Amino acid sequence: MFDNVRADIATTLDEIREAGLFKPERVIGSPQSAAVTVTAGGRPGEVLNFCANNYLGLADHPEVLAAAKDALDRWGYGMASVRFICGTQDVHKELEDRLSAFLGQEDTILYSSCFDANGGVFETLLDDRDAVISDALNHASIIDGIRLSKARRHRYANRDLADLEKQLQDTQDARRRLIVTDGVFSMDGYVAPLREICDLADRYDAMVMVDDSHAVGFVGAGGRGTPELHGVMDRVDIITGTLGKALGGASGGYVAARREIVALLRQRSRPYLFSNSLAPVIAAASLKVLDLVEKSNELRERLAANTALFRTKMTEAGFEILPGDHPIAPVMIGDAAKAGRLAELLLERGVYVIGFSYPVVPHGQARIRVQLSAAHSTEDVERAVAAFVDARAALEA
Repeated sequence: MFDNVRADIATTLDEIREAGLFKPERVIGSPQSAAVTVTAGGRPGEVLNFCANNYLGLADHPEVLAAAKDALDRWGYGMASVRFICGTQDVHKELEDRLSAFLGQEDTILYSSCFDANGGVFETLLDDRDAVISDALNHASIIDGIRLSKARRHRYANRDLADLEKQLQDTQDARRRLIVTDGVFSMDGYVAPLREICDLADRYDAMVMVDDSHAVGFVGAGGRGTPELHGVMDRVDIITGTLGKALGGASGGYVAARREIVALLRQRSRPYLFSNSLAPVIAAASLKVLDLVEKSNELRERLAANTALFRTKMTEAGFEILPGDHPIAPVMIGDAAKAGRLAELLLERGVYVIGFSYPVVPHGQARIRVQLSAAHSTEDVERAVAAFVDARAALEA
């Protein structure tokens, strides 16, 4: 049978390549850090890394590594079980308690990823009597999670409060309504207007859910994310997030929410009930990450300084950067093939970035999404800007 399918798949792959949308994978032979060693898929050798979600530079932090090594000896490598059978250790409960306190929520439940967390919320809480109202640019995991639910699906234009209010007016017959938004939109670096969203939720008796994966750890005065930034920590009903970005960069996700919501997720959420527990080494290392995040603002301040420097220098050099102050700094190119070629030229100049194009972003809005890290030095940032200028000249020659 597959012989008949093989040619069709090969044709599809050729079409992806011809459209400039093929996504090759580069192989790294070093830990994740400000600089990495590329061993395959590009120019071999050490290059500056400006495309990881390693916002606070904790992926190879010595204290985090030490905590992980200690955890291997104390807790073992893996649980080989789901949580309700024999997959819950003290370290899992401790991390859930710490996350609840950090995020200002009543309880927290761990998942193997934030993709699974978002996949487990909607079908558990909502059915065909309910409505979910989702921002048009929400992450794919939210979109897929909503598809698993029988709830009525409504969408509002990105950060458009008037459109959101219209959707709320159109769904007043629903039993339950859930507004869901990214805290920070990953392709643009734009921040959701959470205070105004919560105001509308109060007016129309709706719940609010925020995926804060690109904010927790470094956005807000204490790094508690966009609800802290907007002063609505006590008004958001559900927060999902990841341990795989600023909080160490490994894997794992969570839902932090009202205690009744978390209790129901433990009983009915399919990705939680049918997936192995988070590896104890990740749980233990994440506790150390929270220690580091809570005890000092140094990493957040360094990240903010690097972000401001890059955005200023690139704008002065004539590049179009989407506005904002988030360490996601999209360099707009437009054409998908040009974005891919520019990324190749930058790698040749010792800067590792990726060109993003359809279907990750809309047609005609291809870009290089640069991501700053607290691990970068001022010299690293200036070298990256110089590489962009040089690569642009080579592209236009």
